[in-house]
Amino acid sequence: MINRAFVRVLMTSAALAAGALLAGCNSDQMALATNAKANQPVPPKLVAAMGEKDMDPQSPILVRVFKQEAELEVWKQDRSGKFALLKSYPICRWSGDLGPKVREGDRQAPEGFYSINPGQMNPQSAYYLSFNTGYPNAFDKALGRTGSQLMVHGDCSSRGCFAMTDEQIAEIYALGRESFFGGQRAFQFQAYPFRMTPVNMAKHRNNPNMPFWRMIKEGYDAFEVTRQEPKVDFCEKKYVFNAQKPPGAPRDPVFDAAAKCPAYVVPDEITTAVREKQQADEAEYAKLVAKGTPVAKLNTGIDGGMNPIFASRVPGASTGLSDSGEAPGLSLANFQAAPGTIPGHVNPPRAPEANEAMPASATEAPAAAPSTRVAAVSAPEKPSFMSSLARKVGIGGGAETTAATKPAESRTAEAKPAPKPVAVAKPVETKPAETKQAAARPPFKPAASDAPATTASASAQTQASLVSGAAPVLPSNSFDSRFAGFK
Repeated sequence: MINRAFVRVLMTSAALAAGALLAGCNSDQMALATNAKANQPVPPKLVAAMGEKDMDPQSPILVRVFKQEAELEVWKQDRSGKFALLKSYPICRWSGDLGPKVREGDRQAPEGFYSINPGQMNPQSAYYLSFNTGYPNAFDKALGRTGSQLMVHGDCSSRGCFAMTDEQIAEIYALGRESFFGGQRAFQFQAYPFRMTPVNMAKHRNNPNMPFWRMIKEGYDAFEVTRQEPKVDFCEKKYVFNAQKPPGAPRDPVFDAAAKCPAYVVPDEITTAVREKQQADEAEYAKLVAKGTPVAKLNTGIDGGMNPIFASRVPGASTGLSDSGEAPGLSLANFQAAPGTIPGHVNPPRAPEANEAMPASATEAPAAAPSTRVAAVSAPEKPSFMSSLARKVGIGGGAETTAATKPAESRTAEAKPAPKPVAVAKPVETKPAETKQAAARPPFKPAASDAPATTASASAQTQASLVSGAAPVLPSNSFDSRFAGFK
């Protein structure tokens, strides 16, 4: 028994160290579960769902996000080796416009394919818990795109990130943590402007980002037809999916995002399946365009979006650039209360001046994005066991915002109208660059039933009536206890 535990410690440590070496992450962020928040177990209801879907609790995961639908999906590998949808989460807030992030301060949430290793998981986040999306990737850098600290986090407040509630990010974080404990070196994070269906492609056909969207749609289609994580490479400033060495080649091709593509092939079974799907999609797309499907109106000053489930519970809120999409599983009727606590300082999107579609021939330039300020990074906390282990193997590099580095509130250009005030329990204040400690918020432990709490029906009830978390109890099989013998 002792030998098995020792082997598991070594395997987990090796997996964490290898993932960090691949990404050059900060060794101070190596510990995945250094506190009660980061150590919360996967809720029993979700564990039961894994059993029903023939999934191992520590099997690999894959995450997809869709801005327009304001949804985050967690996929998990079943025992057949394919990925299946485990759970969909409504996104509480995302910022910017539909389209990729281009420069630091543009408030854009990223789009594309990214890899999340253990070093990008932040148990000390000022936004309860978080993980860094890994933006910019090699493709972004080849195009000269800039930006940093783009997260998926709690707190329901976004300045270029995908913000969930604290309860949601605790669950998502736990799923990622367990996949690393199971040996997954990194999980793939796919970020899209919308579900890449023929209907959505037709609605946005005049958008200047369409060439980029068609490029990443190939990876979307590959996952849809194979239910396997697509292998992602970059060359000639473009994405390449599922590339392999040609027959007879002595070694795998070496890719450079800014250089000419090497010789490679894509397996026939993937090429055929993707081509058939794309042909069917293009035929449907052509029919929709021929019928005169209206073109979606470009951004007229709306900053990001909010899932209708949350917008319906924030006084005066708008869904912004989000809509219900094509996923009925997240309809309002399925939720008696918001899936988690909505903080009083949430900044909902402004209501659009005109939400109707414009004629297909109309063109409109996107509005200029407001600027943001970035808070300074404070000194790291005392290194944990995993941090010490990481330093011993020589790991170093950049990582994400810690508990003492919460970014400043963004400044909107004076020429734009001020956002509509939100009626909450406490008056909304303009906050300077904060250094809020993670410990300032009481740790939350998701309920075992995984069911949202019931809210009061009277409109006089404010955000204080929503779910509030109980202090978590450190489980006996926690990450710290697994390594107790080494402390």
